[in-house]
Amino acid sequence: MYGGLIPPFSVSHSSCLLADVTFLVIKVAAKGLNPGLIVLLLVVGLVLIFLVGNYALYLYARKTLPPRKKKPISKKKMKREKLKQGVSAPGE
Repeated sequence: MYGGLIPPFSVSHSSCLLADVTFLVIKVAAKGLNPGLIVLLLVVGLVLIFLVGNYALYLYARKTLPPRKKKPISKKKMKREKLKQGVSAPGE
């Protein structure tokens, strides 16, 4: 199971998975990693951190900032809308 290497220290059954993962990390570290893989993992990790951080800031801003104010409608547009609805504009 451990590829001829010394098995990890004896652990209880509940943390057996953790011990296997720890041993795998030690085995890979002893063998050495491809430098390209290290760079790829680093870049992917940084991009994921960036995206998660942006999403967290977006949620925080949406919760705390007041809603946007609507642009004021010009008098000309209000007059045009009232004429479309059939209501005469005041002053005419």
